[in-house]
Amino acid sequence: SLIGRLMFELPEEMGLIAVAVRQTQGKGRGGNVWLSPMGCALATLHISIPLHSNLGQRIPFIQHLVSLAVVESVRSIPGYEDIELRVKWPNDIYYSDLMKLGGVLVNSTLIETTFHILIGFGFNVNNSNPTICINDLIAKFNKEEGTELKPLSADCLIARTVTVLERLIEVFQEKGPNGVLPQYYKYWIHSGKQVRLRHEEGPPAWIVGIDDYGYLQVHEEGKGVESVHPDGNSFDMLRNLIVPK
Repeated sequence: SLIGRLMFELPEEMGLIAVAVRQTQGKGRGGNVWLSPMGCALATLHISIPLHSNLGQRIPFIQHLVSLAVVESVRSIPGYEDIELRVKWPNDIYYSDLMKLGGVLVNSTLIETTFHILIGFGFNVNNSNPTICINDLIAKFNKEEGTELKPLSADCLIARTVTVLERLIEVFQEKGPNGVLPQYYKYWIHSGKQVRLRHEEGPPAWIVGIDDYGYLQVHEEGKGVESVHPDGNSFDMLRNLIVPK
């Protein structure tokens, strides 16, 4: 990709963001294709993170910070706090716990002592297909609550997402995971949920939270708390399983 080539040719202190109006060859996790019709907010952002920093030691957290930033980009606007936008571990943006309307993909390259991170994020703002979009949620909220919140634009939300992300990264670098986790848990969809481990008849476990490295923690009865890695597992919301990939 163009941004992948550009990222090593720019001065260190210069940020880089590419915004796509329409994208046909988006990538998702596990080789999935992410199609992005008009009305979808879509951007790729380049950031540098020192290896010897709080976040440099916990790179998996970046996808959680980006997901949180997307949710916050809407829910931190006065009047929009109760729009049911949430995060799903490890890298999705959801309407309540019902429907996906966005996702995040992070690629990192370590060069000497700096991680060069490419962050791709996309979420439906103004396109009701293929799933649901943020402006649908706003319209639904207006109808139910008698409010008159205005629809939002993709450009505005991309800009807000990047601004919020910068702030989250600063807090994380200063305070570590505990600086951002309360905010993350406020918006995540998993609190106290029960899942089955490994297969449908597998042992029941309860989701506890995420550990210091951004991995999911589950509590299996009689076994204590263990961490589940996102790359070896996928979270199947529909079947409520954590399955090894």
